[in-house]
Amino acid sequence: MAASTNQELVSKKYAKRSQMAEIWRNLKKNKGAIIGLVIVVLLVIMAIGAPLFLDYQKDIVSQNVSQRLQPPSFQHLFGTDHVGRDIFARVIWGARYSLPIGIVAVIVAVILGVTLGAVAGYYGGVVENVLMRFGDIFASIPHILLAIVVVSVLGQSTINLMIAVGVTSTPAFIRVSRAAVLTVRNQEYIEAARAIGMKDWQIILKHILPNALSPIVVQVTLRVGSAIISASSLCFLGLGIPAPAPEWGAMLSEGRKYIRDYSYMTLFPGLAIMITVLALNMLGDGLRDAMDPKMKR
Repeated sequence: MAASTNQELVSKKYAKRSQMAEIWRNLKKNKGAIIGLVIVVLLVIMAIGAPLFLDYQKDIVSQNVSQRLQPPSFQHLFGTDHVGRDIFARVIWGARYSLPIGIVAVIVAVILGVTLGAVAGYYGGVVENVLMRFGDIFASIPHILLAIVVVSVLGQSTINLMIAVGVTSTPAFIRVSRAAVLTVRNQEYIEAARAIGMKDWQIILKHILPNALSPIVVQVTLRVGSAIISASSLCFLGLGIPAPAPEWGAMLSEGRKYIRDYSYMTLFPGLAIMITVLALNMLGDGLRDAMDPKMKR
């Protein structure tokens, strides 16, 4: 009798726990994911709060040739670049470019990729074949090459850089969303929705996508890091944000001329990219494990 009562209490406890609470409970068990989450939160706070203690014109853009190429010190924590600008201030401000670019680019990819993938998975047949072959064509083109073409056509600006990186990330979301939709499209509640006369787009938005979000959310977290790398690569090649904006990839490009004698000019922007992408990947891996149904009890 006591065992039965305990089982009922446990069942009620887990029944009351929401899906988000269950995911958070599983996520807290993963130390790597929590470290990644803390780093991401700190980077976001740093990006949002940068204007509170840094002046863009004075601390980021203005040149002071008399203090050029100074090594790291208490006055300049990361040293100064070839025109005397403080590298620490520029790395801090650079988060205001790299993070939004990665996030907006992935939002563009989600809108395009999930829409095409959901339609392909739901309808199947000829529609699926056409859309998936379209995605395969884009996926067969190297991401950086496709991004260069898009930026070259649209022009050099922050918005165009976001679009270029977003377009290159779209094929991954097409595949993931199609696979997620295929797992739920033949469920009984979908048949019931069709039976009561719901339109296809209503079924996709209200019933299919909400139940296929887990792999998409994980892919979003992982793709933000890839988008930041792609954007930094384009800026490194001179096809991203115009100078003198302190984007991390552009800072790497400026510092490579002095890498032999003043390696700190490339070290700190490179570390910023590495730490950001590593934190996002750690968080993405943790979310994937937390959302895995096999981990639920």
